[in-house]
Amino acid sequence: MSFTIDRYAYLTSPLHRWEPRAKLVGLLALIFAFGTVQQLTVLPWMVLVTVGLYGLSRLPWAFGLNQLRYPGAFMVMVVILVPFAGGETVLWQWGALRLTAEGCWMVVRVGVRFFSIVTLSVVLFGTTPLTKTLRAMRSLGIPSLLVDMALLTYRYLQEFNNTRRTMQQAMRLRGFQGDRLSIRSLRHWAQLAGSLLVRSYDRATRVYVAMLLRGYGQQWQGKSLGWRGIDRRSWLAMGGMGAIAIAFVWFG
Repeated sequence: MSFTIDRYAYLTSPLHRWEPRAKLVGLLALIFAFGTVQQLTVLPWMVLVTVGLYGLSRLPWAFGLNQLRYPGAFMVMVVILVPFAGGETVLWQWGALRLTAEGCWMVVRVGVRFFSIVTLSVVLFGTTPLTKTLRAMRSLGIPSLLVDMALLTYRYLQEFNNTRRTMQQAMRLRGFQGDRLSIRSLRHWAQLAGSLLVRSYDRATRVYVAMLLRGYGQQWQGKSLGWRGIDRRSWLAMGGMGAIAIAFVWFG
């Protein structure tokens, strides 16, 4: 997954022009609705809506596939045992290991919901600069602590990724070959992971102390925009997303 998810926020599309507060509510409603879908007949419609919204956003398709790569690998590891977890309709059996139809259909449901939810999240955060999205969250009444944590996590992941690349490049310059699996290479990878954790902890501590010295934690005195200033088209788009979300909950 890319750590600069808003790199294409400068593009022009209907979703880029959608007011951030209305977009946040509309797409989050659709995401939560997708999470409730259980009927297999509804899954193709879910994919159709997801692909349609992504195409409407004009984000590069390669960019979207790149965002799915790492979460997708984790999801494969999670659901790989689901077809063997239970069910009555046995498709294949080898000793105590049974592949069931119910488990296979469960994998399909989980996979389609995962694809749709992650893709909509990419659309949500990829069509608006992150600072504007976080400002919209604060304006809608989300606790400032959660908003600050989201911003710091995003920035922390960027720094973590940059540090990892620097350390890996230093290891390669010293002759380390990570493509060879051996006890020695595993020891070096473990040392890299440990060093990253220690450096990350030290950096997080320094950042937190610096924030405290600059007055972090004081009550925010700004005024929340609430729902003021949202244009008519954004209201209509949010209402349309809400109607679609209700339909998926009803039929799903």
